[in-house]
Amino acid sequence: MIKKALFSLLFILANTLVTKANFDFNSNCINAYNAIFDLRIKDAEVLLQREKSQNPQNAIPILLDNYIDFFTLLSSESKSDYERIKSRRDARLSFLSKQDKNSPYYLFAQAEVYLQWGLLKSRFQDYLSSGFDVKKANSLLNENEKKYPSFLPNKKSAGLIDVVLGSIPTNIKGIASTFGFSGNVNNGIKTLEALMVALPKTSYQFYSDEVVFFLCYIETDLIPNKTSYNKIISYTNTMNSQSLLKTYLQGYVASRTAHNDSAIGYLLRRPKGAAYMDFPKLNYLLGTAKLNRMDSDANVYLINYLKEYKGINYVKDGYLKLAYYYYLRGDMGHYNAFLKMVKSQGDLYDEKDKQALKEANDAIPDINLLKARLQFDGGYYTQALQTLAGKDAGDFKLQRDKIEVDYRLGRIYDELSKDNEAISHYQKAINSGKQTSYYYAANAALSIGNIYENKRDKVKAASYYKQAIAMKHHEYENSIETKAKDGLKRLGY
Repeated sequence: MIKKALFSLLFILANTLVTKANFDFNSNCINAYNAIFDLRIKDAEVLLQREKSQNPQNAIPILLDNYIDFFTLLSSESKSDYERIKSRRDARLSFLSKQDKNSPYYLFAQAEVYLQWGLLKSRFQDYLSSGFDVKKANSLLNENEKKYPSFLPNKKSAGLIDVVLGSIPTNIKGIASTFGFSGNVNNGIKTLEALMVALPKTSYQFYSDEVVFFLCYIETDLIPNKTSYNKIISYTNTMNSQSLLKTYLQGYVASRTAHNDSAIGYLLRRPKGAAYMDFPKLNYLLGTAKLNRMDSDANVYLINYLKEYKGINYVKDGYLKLAYYYYLRGDMGHYNAFLKMVKSQGDLYDEKDKQALKEANDAIPDINLLKARLQFDGGYYTQALQTLAGKDAGDFKLQRDKIEVDYRLGRIYDELSKDNEAISHYQKAINSGKQTSYYYAANAALSIGNIYENKRDKVKAASYYKQAIAMKHHEYENSIETKAKDGLKRLGY
């Protein structure tokens, strides 16, 4: 009897050990995960290979392999790499689906693979497949939440999906809802911000960097919010000081929120060495920020970016920025040479590249308007105002420039919180530009709508949002119309 009981106990213990080993986020895996979020990919691969040799039954390394592909494609944005790697998704899902069903990581790991590929597919404009991957991830996470409500990693990904699905543009929200896509931006952000507080007190604290990554993505890309800059930067301060991803996030957030000097500082202090993955986009960000500040070495970083980058985005834009760098210095030979590169190199996936091609085919820019635009993009609003001091539409020959000077002054005064001056110049841009293909008039109407919404004047705000929507056949039409429709929705129209 004792012998039989002992055998039963050993059998139970053995099965328990096997079950745990199927999803064992042990020290090897945690160290590999941390290396991935430092973008020390080679170090991560060594650690994962060691874990696969020591614990071949552990499924966590398969999940972390997917993280490596995720960051590799995010940094390279190479279409050929994407086509070559994307078949790994199904193989990994098949493997994970055969593991221990009694682990909280069982459904979660599969959801992570779906979610990461959903985000990647969107980046490569495979939107329909992207949507279904995100929806599948959401379904798995919801099921896992019911089974393991205290499993914090689940909330990390569920929070992001809530924001992603909640930020679907108004103009396609109706169609999306018929496929079951729905979310809540505020709930998702609250979930992620609560995790920033909760995770350090738990055994899942290593997930904190990923939550920071998600919050940066949300606040700069999904629902841009300049006022969140200090909060987001404070979150990144918790990351490893030798993390290249930390440098990228800080530089990206700073550059997108017009903290140009800070962006340059972060990007210049980036960690370097053979351990880190290639990340050409850092040079693009740095070159752009230095161009905004009119630094003499901005061209160095833009040239390095174009030499190193093999992806689908910001090639035309990079060449246009180089052309403008030389134009501002009176070097028309290099200006024209790089303008030709805008027309012959790169793709047209991103709006920036489409706009770069249009500008390359348009008349040469007015040098003062160009300087003011770059200064504005860098957040140097006082300098931009000084650049345009005393200028009005009558000082320019081209219709484009007559519209832009008022639009640009409107934008500058808007950022300086001088609402009356901003509205006055925006209105002039609307009057002179509403029948053209330039985006200035439509965006001016959108901006006046925002000003009146902030003043809680719903009638005037709605009027200008409707004006923005009514203007057709101009640059950034979909983006401006979507923002205007979102404004009307907020107002209850």
